[in-house]
Amino acid sequence: MDRFGRRFEYLRLSITDVCNFKCQYCLPDGYQCESPRAFLSVDELRLIVESFAKMGTKKVRITGGEPSLRKDLIQIIRQTAAVPGIEQVAITTNGFKLERDLDAWVEAGLTSLNVSVDSVDPRQFMQITGDGRLQSILNGVSKAIDMGLQVKLNAVLLRSLSQSQVPEFLAFVKHHNVTLRFIELMQTGDNQAYFDSEHLSGADIEKQLQDMQWQRKTKAQWAGPAKVYRHNDYQGRIGLIMPYSKDFCADCNRLRISSLGKLHLCLFAEKGLDLRPKIAESLKAGDPTILMQEIQSLMGQKEATHYLDEGYTGATQHLAMLGG
Repeated sequence: MDRFGRRFEYLRLSITDVCNFKCQYCLPDGYQCESPRAFLSVDELRLIVESFAKMGTKKVRITGGEPSLRKDLIQIIRQTAAVPGIEQVAITTNGFKLERDLDAWVEAGLTSLNVSVDSVDPRQFMQITGDGRLQSILNGVSKAIDMGLQVKLNAVLLRSLSQSQVPEFLAFVKHHNVTLRFIELMQTGDNQAYFDSEHLSGADIEKQLQDMQWQRKTKAQWAGPAKVYRHNDYQGRIGLIMPYSKDFCADCNRLRISSLGKLHLCLFAEKGLDLRPKIAESLKAGDPTILMQEIQSLMGQKEATHYLDEGYTGATQHLAMLGG
């Protein structure tokens, strides 16, 4: 828990910051190797999950960059699922390996899946992401639904595309049992001009849903920050992630570890807090309490809010750094 009484049972664990897509809002020029690529090892990742589980964490989401670019992803999923106390293992992916590798991920212990799908129109998807594999990604989504996984699709809400984006996604969720979450574009260190031209408040979409008789769902345990709506005539649901809305941070329930071993108390925190020295000490001593004590002491630095509404972006240069 932090000093504001918030309980953190959800860890977002980045295993790489590399991504192979060129999304307009994140890496329009593609991945640039701007930092050492000494990503957390399998042993370091295991220790981190074990330490968080001993402190009450029950859900781990594996993120990137694009996590499926790591060749040892299946091993990471399996060892995460095997940690006592971990009840859910999720992954956030761009889906380019989804159709091929989903069976192996589920066999290893994956329980839920988030896929970034910024459009269900192939041309528009290519325009946004620079990738032409939409059909394969959607095939993988359908496969995941058939396997009984909890499936969420993430779409960044863009002003220039909203007139076509919203109706197309509404048509999609009418016949697919997924939760489609519209995510407000967030200002980062390198996207000021793009943010100014493309940011659209999710409140506009929320008003449309309410006018169409969509009803707000009760938030589930360990759920993320989305406000989720459902409609009796639709198989799927619509979620809205609106980080600029009032009290967005009031029920924050997740912490983040970067692929370089830094604890991020907030996606938009001033800087990551380096855990690598304590990770090394814990591994050498075979004692996770060394790392656990460090994490607990650092929790005192967590702020009440992210101050995004004041134009603060912290150390987040682009969203691939932490996978959102």
